[in-house]
Parts: sequence; C-alpha cells; structure tokens
Amino acid sequence: MRGIRVGQREGGFTLVELILVLFIIALVAGLVLPAVGRGVETLQLRAEVSAFSAFLRYAREQAITKREAQEVTIKPEAHLLILRTAGSDSASKSRKLSPRIAISADTPSGNSITFSPRGVSTGASFRLTAPDGRAYSVRVDPLTGRVTNARIGA
Repeated sequence: MRGIRVGQREGGFTLVELILVLFIIALVAGLVLPAVGRGVETLQLRAEVSAFSAFLRYAREQAITKREAQEVTIKPEAHLLILRTAGSDSASKSRKLSPRIAISADTPSGNSITFSPRGVSTGASFRLTAPDGRAYSVRVDPLTGRVTNARIGA
C-alpha cells in the first residue's frame, strides 16, 4: 500500500473554484433570461395580432361563401370579437383575445366592420398595443376587404 506523499495533490476542484463557476453561471443567466422573456412577450403579441387578422379574414370569406353580408363587432373592453350575419342578433362565431392587449379603433367607423358578399368592406383600422408599448396596426381595406397588419414604429 502506498501512501500520499507530502506536497502531492489529489485530483478535484477547490471550493473557491466551484463557487466562482457557479457565480459566472448565475451572472450569464441573469443577463440572458430577461432577453428570453421579452422574446416570449413579442411572440404572444404577434400571435394575438395574427388571430385578430385571421378572424377578420374568416369573416370576409364567410360573406363571399355564404353570399350574405357578415358583420364583425369588436368589444375592446371585453377583448372580444363577434361575427354575425348582418342584421342578425345571434353570433355565429366569437373569439376572445388576451386581456393584456389593448385594442382601439383608429377609424371613425368605430368597432364594427361589415363585409359584403362581393368581398368589399366598410373598412377599418385598429391598433393592438402590448403593456410595454409595442403596437401593431390591423387595417381592413374598404375596396378589397383585404386585411393587413404591420408593426407600428418598427
């Protein structure tokens, strides 16, 4: 059996080395995690804008397919989109949006859009804003009924 000689070290790490590595990992995580959080919020906002736009496109498609005017009512306080046949009181479809997103109408037509069977619409423009101030514009062209969205201030 051989003994350990004086001055000879065994393999391994010292406590100071381990603490230093853990400190560096914590520092890097502290810098990276906020950026990841902002990325998730951006994705959530874009998903809400896409859902809002898709609902309006669906309404246009239904007007053309059914050959009946379709009306979309936006209730910003309730974060709700409601689709109904024009002149009807019953909703054929509705969509709830995230309560974190503020919705406002940028056009005098207010919070209602009507799509005709020919595909044209009354036209409208809406602003969807996240809590941190990032905003998107969703626009419905009155002549074509085409729905587009774009980031504001990008």
